[in-house]
Amino acid sequence: MQLGKKAVIGRRRLQQRVQELGRLITQEYRDRQLVLLGVLNGAFIFAADLCRAIDLKLEIDFIRVTSYGASTESSGTIRLLKEPSIDLNGKDVLLVEDIVDTGTTMAWLRDHFRQSPAKSVKICSLIDKQERRIVPVEVDYVGFALDRGFLVGYGLDCAEQYRNLPAIYSLR
Repeated sequence: MQLGKKAVIGRRRLQQRVQELGRLITQEYRDRQLVLLGVLNGAFIFAADLCRAIDLKLEIDFIRVTSYGASTESSGTIRLLKEPSIDLNGKDVLLVEDIVDTGTTMAWLRDHFRQSPAKSVKICSLIDKQERRIVPVEVDYVGFALDRGFLVGYGLDCAEQYRNLPAIYSLR
């Protein structure tokens, strides 16, 4: 696979959209106990930028889940490798993901955390990619809705490479 020469989403547009999402989340969660749960590894850059764009007192933690391995295709088997260390009891949880693709992982996470003592569970994804959706899952906050291509950069990877790119590119 080769990296496309032109960014699908440029650095400036990423920054603008993260700020917009931060304002929306700030409005909805004012006077509530918000916990952001970033999904490692892919969402770490997005989650870091997003939490700084939210003008609220909040808690942030990370979870680790696997469904891809070293491949570009989801295995369909979900495993939670790291639980949050924050007590979620009575708090509003916002799952922060880099990309919702087949929906399998995010639907599993949503259901898992809805069984926790959290007050509510919602989803924020940088990319909502409907093209290969298998499991229906509603993304409450969408950075960008895209249909095609294997995307890398700004935390998204291919076999752990390209995460450090400051914009989002398509692999061909």
